[in-house]
Amino acid sequence: MVNSEHTSKQYDVELESVRARVLLMGELVEKQVRLAIDALGSSDIALIDRIIADDHRINALEVGIDESCTRIIARRQPTASDLRMVVMIIKTITDLERIGDEAKIIAFTAKHLAQKKSLSLPRFDKIKYVANLALDMLRRSLDAFAKLDISAVAQIVRQDEQVDEEFRAVIRYLVSFMMEDPRTISSALEILFVAKAVERIGDHAKNMSEYVVYMVKGRDVRHITAEEIEREVRQ
Repeated sequence: MVNSEHTSKQYDVELESVRARVLLMGELVEKQVRLAIDALGSSDIALIDRIIADDHRINALEVGIDESCTRIIARRQPTASDLRMVVMIIKTITDLERIGDEAKIIAFTAKHLAQKKSLSLPRFDKIKYVANLALDMLRRSLDAFAKLDISAVAQIVRQDEQVDEEFRAVIRYLVSFMMEDPRTISSALEILFVAKAVERIGDHAKNMSEYVVYMVKGRDVRHITAEEIEREVRQ
């Protein structure tokens, strides 16, 4: 009986340890995105190179957490909510790693644009506005993960719809900019890659919030509307 209780407590410790590492990974990813966006339009090549180099830390965390989850499945054979927890973690770190990749793409683009500083470039205000929306989604999703709180998930889904709309507005703006001054086409296209990376960050953050609903409710809410998610949360 004592041994069984000890095993259960150790199991909880293992799960909480893995969850803590996911949050550490989330903090690093969020920092990478914020720094990459700040680097747009700057000439701080050293900062940009550091952002690119730090991507390996995100990759290492993903590999390490994934291995820990594999060991938990093999040794503990989790069921019910414990199994959903492990599945949520595996899915979440995949999205976090991909957000890290998008941050690296933004940093690479920032470096290219810094090297073209003598050219006329579109303003970055619109990009930074939509990036802040995506960053807020990421913060909310990580908070939902940390607290297993699904109350904000529908709002995160709505924010993703707003990010998508802002992305379309950025495309229209860049097309107009290129038509007015064809010399900026190359740089404007690079900024379009940044906008697409930001839009994907929003998608991944939305996915992460939906995994929390799966963990708490045992219900897959991907591909349904915010209104349907709200009804699911209230049940």
